[in-house]
Amino acid sequence: MRTIRNETPADYRAVEELTRRAFWNVNMPGCDEHYLVHIMRSHPDFIPELDFVMEEDGKIVGNVIYTRATLTGLSGRTKNILTFGPLSVLPEYQRKGCGKALLEHSFEKAVEMGFDTIVIFGNPENYYSRGFKNGSRFSVNLNDSNSYPVALLVKELVPGALDGEKWMYRESPLFEPPFFQPDSEEAKDFENTFPPLSKEYRPSQELFYIYSHGRITLSE
Repeated sequence: MRTIRNETPADYRAVEELTRRAFWNVNMPGCDEHYLVHIMRSHPDFIPELDFVMEEDGKIVGNVIYTRATLTGLSGRTKNILTFGPLSVLPEYQRKGCGKALLEHSFEKAVEMGFDTIVIFGNPENYYSRGFKNGSRFSVNLNDSNSYPVALLVKELVPGALDGEKWMYRESPLFEPPFFQPDSEEAKDFENTFPPLSKEYRPSQELFYIYSHGRITLSE
């Protein structure tokens, strides 16, 4: 039986372990997503109400974490929005609807909290079925150019929330130095608290590189 509930401090280590297993060697040799989870809970942009775990028969098998972000329109208007990630599911539970269920549950809760938009960086293949579209579809970008990152994905939780503006996206500073420094001694010390795993190349890392560096350029 599957249940979804908010994460508690007692879950922290289990969630960090599952995040490590979910991302190890997927986007790069090794991973740093579990360290990000470890530190992000202390940042003011972390939203505990949108931090969910999925349990199956009492075992934590998935997690999704949300943080605050902003969109600023050319008019100067700023919208408070959401981003999520990492979204983590244990490898043996992937492709079984766990991630979908976590997202749909969190979308409902986000709307209840008054949020109308989510922006993420992610693999389009994983999220288009959940209603995400490239930022170009909503005029959401990182700057005022007509070249949009392929991995910049947008979902309107409330239809029409982004109509009539061109938007600049800014994620929380928690994802950048000095807060998040995956090469720091602190990060290395944290990694040493886990059983050793081999860092290896996987074809998925090339796909991650392509998506993270690809751009969609619209004609003027």
